[in-house]
Parts: sequence; structure tokens; C-alpha cells
Amino acid sequence: MNKNAQPFSVQCGGLIALLLTLGFVATPVWSQDARKATKPKVPGVEVTVTAEMTGAGIVSAGVTLPPIPPITGNRQNPVPSWGKPLPYPVVIADRRNNRLIEIAPDKSIVWEFVSPALKVYRGNEDVNFSPDGKLLAVSEEDNFDVHIVDYEKKQLTWTYGTPDFRGKAPGFLNYPDDAHLLADGKFITADIRNCRILIIDPKDNSIVTQWGSPGKCNHKPPHELAHPNGATPLENGDILVTEISGSWISRITREGKVLWSVRAPNIRYPSDAFMTVDGKQVIVADFWKPGRIVIFDPATRKISWEYFVKEGDKMLDHCSIARELPDTGDIFVVDDLRDRVLVIDRKTKEFIWQYGVTDTKGHKPGYLFYPDGFDIDVFRDWKTALGKR
Repeated sequence: MNKNAQPFSVQCGGLIALLLTLGFVATPVWSQDARKATKPKVPGVEVTVTAEMTGAGIVSAGVTLPPIPPITGNRQNPVPSWGKPLPYPVVIADRRNNRLIEIAPDKSIVWEFVSPALKVYRGNEDVNFSPDGKLLAVSEEDNFDVHIVDYEKKQLTWTYGTPDFRGKAPGFLNYPDDAHLLADGKFITADIRNCRILIIDPKDNSIVTQWGSPGKCNHKPPHELAHPNGATPLENGDILVTEISGSWISRITREGKVLWSVRAPNIRYPSDAFMTVDGKQVIVADFWKPGRIVIFDPATRKISWEYFVKEGDKMLDHCSIARELPDTGDIFVVDDLRDRVLVIDRKTKEFIWQYGVTDTKGHKPGYLFYPDGFDIDVFRDWKTALGKR
């Protein structure tokens, strides 16, 4: 932990007041009279912050970063590919280093967002670009909040949830996982322990859509959800919902119509399912030891590709996200508890690219500390900016 990190012994009222003053937190619901009180009644439960949760504190790789190139691509028309082994740079949620870091295919660090304050930004575990590539949606499970980060300004611009407080009232979350910005500017997150998925309007912090309900943790989508940990928006606006209990994956329209709902085959603990690049199959990681990656047809549950190694250096340990890479079709996976991210060759199943030193935590160049999420930067032509051919 960073020795200069501030202690977490701030009282409930003082912490909430500080965060509200800074404009970081969506305002919890309490009366005007209670706001004036020295210790306002907060409709949430304060959690104990452990050394594990604060991780390495506020850290940086300490390298000189290149200028950020302009946005010239999008998901439908990406910037020029680097080809194998990694076609595009990736932004990684380096969870216990409390930072976002972007790694180019040549393993150079091109961008980094360091925690501005551990009280409000700690334990980033999923990260995804907005459709226009300008913003990043971030979730923090054990800080009980979600954020928007401005990529170019490297600023935290919005937070929903109250750091270090869990709850179900407006302005509170309970272990939020997954975070995406939708095409209409709304923010979606899977609020695991409240057994719900929320779509929030960042303009006024209103909840515009809620699927599931706290205390009703059953698989009856969209009215009840069994501990959802993934809410992935698809190109046509549908949402791919992942539920931990029962290993359910469902495709639901924004209006709440369930198009299909199936159990992921050979998966114990599904984590943040995605569709393959062609939109026809599902790819999902098994957050287990040993970990597993499965690609299957949701219509038949037939597995078309699978990665599973029981022991040794090629074994995955609680892999949290797997995605098919555009251009190459290879598989990018975050191998959380082995402190590394990997590209697995689709045909040979060999590791052909790795960032992070296996089973070794760190924050200097080449190291990660519990990486937990990532997204692909198809928006900026880092290849040309770095003078690569």
C-alpha cells in the first residue's frame, strides 16, 4: 500500500459530505433536516475497508506517455490493425493497482489513469469504452460505485453509488459489476448482490430501467435475476445478461423482452459473457480454478471452442473476461489471480502474447496486480502515432 495513502477512519457523515461537495457521488436520499445534522442518517451500510481492498494504493507505471492521437475509428470501422498477436491496444482495469492502463501490441504503455483519491476511486474491476470512444465506464465492486472517466482529459467526471457504503436505496449499490455506456448516453451496470441490473441517466442520476429486485434472487428474467454480473450491450441495442447462479445467459431487448435464455455449458461461475464478433455465438469465461473459456451456440448449446488446462503455467485461475479479437479471431483473456492478460491462439491454443508476469504482482512497466477487465481501443490509431508499420 502507498504509505502516503490517506486513512479510512473518516466518519460516515464527513465522508459523504466530502464526496457530495466534490460532486463525485449521486446524492443519496435523505431529508433537508438530516443533511444539516452533524451525522446524517445514510440509507446504506458502511463496509470495513481492508488492506486487500486498497491494494497497492495510488501507483503509476512512471513512464513518459505519448500524445493521445485523435479518434479516427469506431467499432464498425476500426483503425488499422497491428495484426497478430494483438491487433489493437487494450485498456486494462488493473484492479489492485487502482488504475486503468492501456497497453499497445508492442507492450508499450500509451495511456494511464491513476486513482485521483482512494476514498472515491479504488478497485476498478471492469472498464469499457463509450460507443464514440471518448469516455470509459468503470465499475468498482468492493468500493460499491461506478464511474465515468474522460479518456482524453484523464478526469473522473461522474460517480453513482456511495463509496464504502452498500445499500439498495437511490444513490447506493451493492457490489456492482460490469459497466457500459449505451448509445443514448445512459449507463448500465449489474448490481450483483441487489440482484438487479440498472440503467441510469448520468444527467440527473435517475434510474430509467431496473430489471430484477433486491431480495428476489431467482432466474425469472427480466423481473427477477439470480446474481447478475454481466450486462453487455449488443450492436442492435439488446443486452446480454449473465447470471452467476445457474450459469444463465440471456438476451433481452431494451424494452425487457427475453429473446432467449440458456445455461452456459461446462461453466460453474460465468463472468461477463460477450457475443462473438459475428454476433452468432456466446463467449464466456469461467471464474474458477482452474478457469475455462467456452464459445457456444445459444440456440443449441453446442460448444464450438473451449480452453481448459488443469494445471501448470497454462492453467487459468479465475479468469474474468474472455473476448474474441476482431481481425484475428484469437481470444483475449484476463487471468485475474495470475496477474496477467493473454492472447490465446484460436487454432493452437498456445499463448502468443502476454502482459504481466505470471503469479507476480507489481505496478512498474510489464507488471499488473489483479487485472480484472479490459476493452479494445479501436478508436485511436496508436500504430501510426507510435511510428509502427
